[in-house]
Amino acid sequence: MPRKDDSTPKSMRDALSLKERDGLPEALRVLLHSLPRETWEHHPQFHGLVSFWLDRHLMFRRLMDGLRRDAEAEMDARMETAALQARLSRQGGMLVQQLHGHHEIEDTHYFPVLQGFDPRLQAGFDILDRDHHALDGLIDGFIGAANGVLQSQLETGRYRDELLRFERLLSRHLEDEEDLIVPVILKYGAGHLS
Repeated sequence: MPRKDDSTPKSMRDALSLKERDGLPEALRVLLHSLPRETWEHHPQFHGLVSFWLDRHLMFRRLMDGLRRDAEAEMDARMETAALQARLSRQGGMLVQQLHGHHEIEDTHYFPVLQGFDPRLQAGFDILDRDHHALDGLIDGFIGAANGVLQSQLETGRYRDELLRFERLLSRHLEDEEDLIVPVILKYGAGHLS
């Protein structure tokens, strides 16, 4: 797990918060410059952990996209409310469960190993740790809005607004996590992570 004695000044932490940043700082993209995204799939270390990790992230993106499209279909009267509720119960539950499990294994297993490979990237692991705490609150907000729709106590438009906010910030986190983590694994190998 990233170190708890994060010495990053508060003003910088705020600027790098999930809600404020628009990408990783240039200093944390050092490995990404030598291993850009377009080369990942052709790298010898890609198949295995990296491709699995990216597939998990793709699943989260697809679930979020489906939840948003369903909400918009119901709002446009192209989907019955009961159908929205059934799909939301199943897909929303899967999203929450899988996100929690994914973050738990990252926090307890992957990140502690990966952060030791390249000390220049420690601040990046601190950012990801703070993201996971911020995402806990966003997941709770999503659960509350989803439950409101499932119990017919919240209009779909308000749920969609919460979903869009969650989707935007989750996408920011996933992209930044990939930009930091994938080059580390490609350069140093999966090692003890498999």
